[in-house]
Order: sequence, then C-alpha cells, then structure tokens
Amino acid sequence: MWVIMMSPPRLVKAGVKLGNLPGSGQGCARVNCRFLWSLPKSRLAVNKTTLFFRFSEGDPVKSKMMVLAIAVYAVAIAMSAAENPNMGTWKLNEAKSKFSPGAMKNSTVVYQAAGDSVKVTTDGTSGDGKPVHTEWTGKFDGKDYPLTGDGAADTRAYTQVSPHLTTFANKKGGKVTVSGKIVVSADGKSRTVTVSGTDSSGKEASSRAVYDKQ
Repeated sequence: MWVIMMSPPRLVKAGVKLGNLPGSGQGCARVNCRFLWSLPKSRLAVNKTTLFFRFSEGDPVKSKMMVLAIAVYAVAIAMSAAENPNMGTWKLNEAKSKFSPGAMKNSTVVYQAAGDSVKVTTDGTSGDGKPVHTEWTGKFDGKDYPLTGDGAADTRAYTQVSPHLTTFANKKGGKVTVSGKIVVSADGKSRTVTVSGTDSSGKEASSRAVYDKQ
C-alpha cells in the first residue's frame, strides 16, 4: 500500500533539502533522515513535491511513518508560507500614499497561511467612503480564486514574480477590472501597492499605497 503526502512546490527552496537515499536515485527529506534511511528502500520514495511511503498490511512501522510524513508536510507548509515576505499584518501609511478620487482604500491588510494556501483579508473604505471588508484564499500561482466583499470584482489572481515582487489582477465576470503590483522592501518592513483600473461604478481609479509591517 502506498501512502502519498503532497508537499508545496517550493519544498526545496523552503529549506527542506533532499539527500540521496543510499543505493537509489531517490531522495530523503532532511527531517529525521537517519530514521528514514534505516528503512528498506522499497518503502520510501521522495521527489521535490511529493513524499511516498510504502507499507505492507500490518507493517509495524506504519504508525511512525505516518506521523513523520505529517510532520514533514507541516514543516514544509510553514516554511513555504514564511518564504513570502507579504505574510503578516500591514497598516496603511496615508502620509506616503496617494489615491485618485473614487479609488478603494485598504487601511489594513492581513496575509496568513491557510493550509497550503494564503488567506488575504482587507479592511478599508470604498470610493464613496463606505466600509469594505474583503477576503481571498488561494495560491500565488497566477490562477483566479474567488474574492468576496468587493463590488468591482469576484476573483483575484496573484503571481509571485520574485521574492519581493508580486503582481495581481481582479476580475469581474472574467474581465480584468483592477491590476497592479506589490513591492516589498528589502528589509521587509514596508510594501508599496500600485493599482490601476476601474471602481465599482466603472470610473477609472488608481492608487499608490504604502503599508508598514506591524
């Protein structure tokens, strides 16, 4: 029986390095490798994104391996999330920001891990001053994921261009309404969000918002 644990695609970049399993071309994640190497090669196969464990019915090491598999998976997820400098709570620095009339203004933005995805929550005001709360959960892989709370969009896609540069696009009915980029400073203490597009009433709006890490 094969037990498969999928890990984030940035498993290796996140610091869970792979070492060679003696006598095979497979690898071993460096989390208690000594224990894994003590097992027959037929029971273990690892690549950059997936951990495979093989057991026979009634295998005495099944429980230990299942616990280890879950531990490796949890560590990989945590490291992958920590790799994103956007993670955490950000407060708008209005003195350094500029908004065109009608642009939405997010006063607080929170990025937090949600399993192997990221949850982004914003609180702010719409162009007419009404409170706005939005939520988005997904991956920074360029794909569209549902967005709630924004009258001008129903999906958003983030693309991680580099560790400190992210692009995004909001869509309504499949059509891009807002797009922009997020640049996190080298020291990770501030981020600048540049946005252009249309507001909920269809008017053009743009902004350059600077946020401070809390």
